[in-house]
Order: sequence, then structure tokens, then C-alpha cells
Amino acid sequence: MGDLLDWIISLLFLVTLLIIVIYQLTCLADLEADRINPYDSSTRINRLVLPEFGLQGFLCFYYVLTGHWFMAVLSLPHLFYNIRLYMKKDHLADVTEIYNTNKWEQKKRIYKIAHIALSIFITSFWLIHAALGDI
Repeated sequence: MGDLLDWIISLLFLVTLLIIVIYQLTCLADLEADRINPYDSSTRINRLVLPEFGLQGFLCFYYVLTGHWFMAVLSLPHLFYNIRLYMKKDHLADVTEIYNTNKWEQKKRIYKIAHIALSIFITSFWLIHAALGDI
């Protein structure tokens, strides 16, 4: 039963991460379509960057604590990328450069969504496997 609970918590973390990144991508798409000004878009994105990074780090740590080594190793590239962005101080959207970097920022978030979607798929598999194993 404990393994099932671990996968449910992991799935909730991943869905939360997915929602955060999709919201950031939506802000960038609204900026591109000129539905929002650069200041508001940057503020909305920057408000969620550190919670996203913290949640990703906590998720990786959670996998290590629960002994799910494959998922921990799978989440390391995303975590290291976030750490590298933070160390280079390139993690926040700059209001003056957001139009110039909009396409690149969208691509980064699409890659993050793909990685999170893969993690959700694998977590769903292990969640079902753990649920059927308890029957």
C-alpha cells in the first residue's frame, strides 16, 4: 500500500509541475498574440519559476527517499538544467528582452512539458502496476 501512495503523490507533483509549465507557456503565447503586455507576462512567468524549480528538486529528492531510482535518474536532467539556469541567473524572464527570446522560451517550456509528460506516463504505469499488485 505504501508504494501505491508513493506513486499517487508523485503523480500529483508531476501534474502540478505540468500545470505550472503550461501556464508559463500560455503567458508566452498570449504575449506573442499581443493579448498581454511584456511586463505582465514577465511578472506572471517569474512568479512561478522558483516554485517550479523547488517542486522539481523536491520531486527528485522524493524519488530518492522512496527508493524509486529509475525515476530519480530520469528526473535528474530536468533538475540539473534548472540548477544551471539558476546558477547562470538566466531563469527569470527579462521584461526588456522577452520579445527577442519569446520563441526560445516557448521551446524550452515545450521540452519541459515533453519531459514531464514522459514522467507522467511512466508514473501512471507504475501506479497501475502497484494498484494491481495490491489486489
